[in-house]
Parts: sequence; structure tokens; C-alpha cells
Amino acid sequence: MVGVRLPGAPQGGPAGKDRLVRQRRTTPGERRTPRRGPLPLPIPLPRLLGILLIVVAVGLSAPGAVPARAGTEAAAPRPLGQLVPVPAEVVPGGSPYAITSTTPIRVTGGPGSGTGAGPGSGTGSASASASDEVRRIGTYLAELLRPATGYALPVTDRPGPGGIRLELGSRDRSLGEEGYRLHSTPAALTITARAPAGLFHGVQTLRQLLPDRVEAQSRQEGPWKVAGGTITDAPRYGYRGAMLDVSRHFFPVAEVKRYIDRLALYKINKLHLHLSDDQGWRIAIDSWPRLAAYGGSTEVGGGPGGYYTKDQYREIVRYASARFLEVVPEIGLPGHTNAALASYPELNCDGTAPPLHTGIEVGFSSLCVDKPVTYDFVDDVLREVAELTPGPYLHIGGDEADATSDEDYALFMARAQAIVGRHGKTVMAWHELTRAEPVEGAVVQYWGFDRTGPTERQQVVDAARNGAKVVLSPADRIYLDMKYTEETELGLRWAGLVEVERSYDWDPAAYLEGLPQDAVLGVEAPLWTETLATRAELEQMAFPRLLSAAEIGWSPEEARDWETYKERLAAQGPRLTALGIGFHRSPQVPWS
Repeated sequence: MVGVRLPGAPQGGPAGKDRLVRQRRTTPGERRTPRRGPLPLPIPLPRLLGILLIVVAVGLSAPGAVPARAGTEAAAPRPLGQLVPVPAEVVPGGSPYAITSTTPIRVTGGPGSGTGAGPGSGTGSASASASDEVRRIGTYLAELLRPATGYALPVTDRPGPGGIRLELGSRDRSLGEEGYRLHSTPAALTITARAPAGLFHGVQTLRQLLPDRVEAQSRQEGPWKVAGGTITDAPRYGYRGAMLDVSRHFFPVAEVKRYIDRLALYKINKLHLHLSDDQGWRIAIDSWPRLAAYGGSTEVGGGPGGYYTKDQYREIVRYASARFLEVVPEIGLPGHTNAALASYPELNCDGTAPPLHTGIEVGFSSLCVDKPVTYDFVDDVLREVAELTPGPYLHIGGDEADATSDEDYALFMARAQAIVGRHGKTVMAWHELTRAEPVEGAVVQYWGFDRTGPTERQQVVDAARNGAKVVLSPADRIYLDMKYTEETELGLRWAGLVEVERSYDWDPAAYLEGLPQDAVLGVEAPLWTETLATRAELEQMAFPRLLSAAEIGWSPEEARDWETYKERLAAQGPRLTALGIGFHRSPQVPWS
């Protein structure tokens, strides 16, 4: 997923890193015309009503109108539709609900809510009761709101009138496992859902509806009002991911947790961790200890690197799970393996370990496909990672294996996929897996872009028609390490420049011509770190484009429109600032 510098290529920008190109890529054209301005008529009545409802809810009287600013917050609560992602249905009306010093948070498991905590519960136990799950979410909400409001916000399961009510057990099947309904009246604010994940997402919606200063860690002035009306919401796709590359530059547990918190706010439910690559191995493996101790000792540019102990990785998984994110670990195979090859000479065909690698070039490393020890290594590593990871997916890379012949690649990927299956996980790999034969139920992650050749695209479509599932991560749309503009200091540009509008204005269902709609699991926004070494640099590149990916994955396509999105995105600016995020202030967005 990184650029290859061709021999003798001219250098440009910092260390020449912005003049990177891809190999083996040709150019079909774009298929989607960006929507600009008002939608043409005639429009089907349901869609027209939906668009009008969003406009009313966001509080826009015409394109270019700006959201309410701090000076008017006390008089006018944030409109119910002024959210990212935009909800599926908004019915505004009635007086607002106000959180006060006497507000309780009432939690109810509810009839028919089930007994299992379910995936992402954070408890790690399927025997945890639904009421315990609701209480945990209520406690999370209270801890979010207490610092800024200064209110006690006791969490109670005692029945009574009023308060913030979290109720599990809705019989509305349309909400699914992650949907919710938020109903705000002067008497109470009620969030209902069929499953705990839905309640948690409803809590994030409530959080966004409150004034931005609610994110402060010190006492702020009220009032704390939520506009009256009802939001009924559920995600378009079940897979809404973000990838963090900790191999090119290492990021400690605290930084990963901070990123998880930002993902949760925008209803992202998968954290893909890129744990191994040519430049560093980032997870302890007991059966091959030098992978982390030696292979993890450096990073791009020659820094100290680092790795996660098993307990640290478990803590990341626990923390993500408590925020209803599943961790998807990636061990890159058979290429992107120089850190492993440097750690163990026997993994090399000639028995000689190469030096550690601190550059950003790719495509040069490969495990030795003919050696039995290679498969002992793969089996041990994948077994240990699978044991640490409760989620269903185990990502095995498969991309940019330019140093592996097609025949060897097919042989290796067949054996690697079988190993994943033996350890009870679902295979996930980059779309080059379709060079071989994906096993039944495998998930193919498409990272191609507008210069990806038609043969490569067709391989993905054919695999989907044969039963593979697809996650869309087009590099020219939601690779968060691509430069915004020519002037952007950070990032790369081999897939082109990706400003905010470009990151938003595309549809996963239409991106690959001929792709069966039922094969699309969702979207994922990767953040590669060849040029990103600090938290500030990560956040500058991720925000605000990460919010584009969040809305594309969650919101109905007919509810999305750039003209209204840029206004809602502008309204997120003060919240991002309150959270301490130094985001890119794109000139395409009317920030306050």
C-alpha cells in the first residue's frame, strides 16, 4: 500500500517522498460525476422529501448558509440533522430537552433485549446480562458529560419519570444490531435500540447534539439543550473501518486509544492495525521472539521503533471493544516481510538475513515459499495473533508481492488461507489475493484507484461473483495519507491529490463496475505512516477526511450531498478543536 520510487526518479518535496509512483497500473476513467449544487428534477418523491427534511433539520435556508455559532447556542439548540454521519431519518419538532443538575441517566435492559453482551461489548463474556451492558454504556455517557457540565448524572436502573433514558429491547427490526432511535421532549430524552451497539451509537449522536464545549475537561457554562424531535438511524454498511499503520512509524498504546475514541465518535466500528511490514514488526510472538525484539527495533528514518507486548495488544482490543470497535490485525505476507527476514535468517531462501530496512520502498521482500519452515512460521504467528483477537477477521496482506512469482504467490496464499481457517478466523487480504484464489467467504480489500488496470478490477469483480466479500478503500478517495493539495507538506501523492470533496463524493456501490451489491461489506479509510511520525501529523491527515469515510459507510446514499455535508462538516470544526485535534482547514469547507 505504499509507493515505489523507480530507480533514478527525480526527487521532490521532503526527502523526495512526494514523487512516488506505482508499478503495474494502467488507467480506466472515472465513472462517477461529482454531484454539485441542487439535484436535477424530477426526483422521486421519497428522495425529495428526504432531501428537504435534511435541509430543514440542518437549519439551512440556502446553499452557503452557516450553522449556529457559539453566541446563539443558548437560544437555539443544535438542529437534529446537523450530524456526521447524517442520520437516516430526522423528524424535528417540539421543545428541547435540557440536561440539568438533577438529571439522572436511567438504564433499562428491557424485554427481549437478550442476555449476551455480543461482539464489541468490552466485557469479553457472552454471559454478561443486557442490563449490565446498558449500565456500562450509561456510565460511559456520564463520564463523558460530567467534566464539562459539572453535574452528578447518577446512573440508575430505578424506574422514574424524566432524565436521559437508555433502553435496550426495541422490537423495531429495521434498527438491526447497530441502529437506534433518539426521542427528545422537554420531559425526557430517550435512546432505544435492539442491541448494545445501537445504544452506544445513539450516545454518540446525543454527544454531537450537545454544544461543542461538552468535550471540555473542565466546568463550562450551560445550558445543555437537545432539540426536540426524533432521529431514527441505522447504518448502510456493517463494515465501517479505519486502518492505522503502526509499522512504518510506531505509535504507543495511548495514541492508539486516542484514535479509537475519535473513531467511536463518528460510528466507525472496525480498527485495522497494520502490525508488520518491511520497516518494523509490532507485536510480540512468543514462538519467534526476535520478530519484535529485533524486527521491531527500528522504523522509517531509523527511529527506535517499538512493539506491543501481548498484554498491551489485549488492552488495545479491550479498549476498542468497550467502544464497539473490532480490531482487525494485519500480518503482511508473503511480501512486506523484511523485518521478519532480518530477524530470522532461515526464512530467507539463501539462509542469509538482510539488514533492517528504514526506507519507504516496497515490493522487494518475500518469504521463501519452498521452505517448510516458512509455514511453521506463518502458522505460529497467525495462531498467536488469532488467540489474542476475539473479532472474526485475520488480515494476511497479500499486496505488492512483486518479488514473488505468480506461481509461488498462488501456492503461498492457498496455504496461508488454510492456516487462517484452521485458527477459526475469516481471511481478509488486499485485493491482490484475487491473483490467486480466495477461499470461500474471504474478504478482499480493494485499494485500487483511477489508474488501476481493468484486468485487476475485473479480478475483484469476478471474485465477488464467486462469493468473496469486498471492502472498498480506493486510494484516490480515502487513503488518508494522500496529500490534500500541492501545498500540503505531509503525505504522499502517488494516487493523486485528495481534497475533502473528493474524499466524500463517491459511492461504494458504484465504484467498481459490475460488483454485486450484496458483496460490498463496507468501506475502510487507511492511514499509512511513511511520512507521519507524530500524533499531530496523524490527525492533520486524518481529519476531516475520516469523517467522509464515516458518513459514506453509515448514511443512506440518497441522504448524502456535498453541499449540505460541507455545512455539517464545518459545524464539526469547533468540536474537533475542543477535542484538541489539529485538523486540516480545507478551503472547500466554510469553517467558522
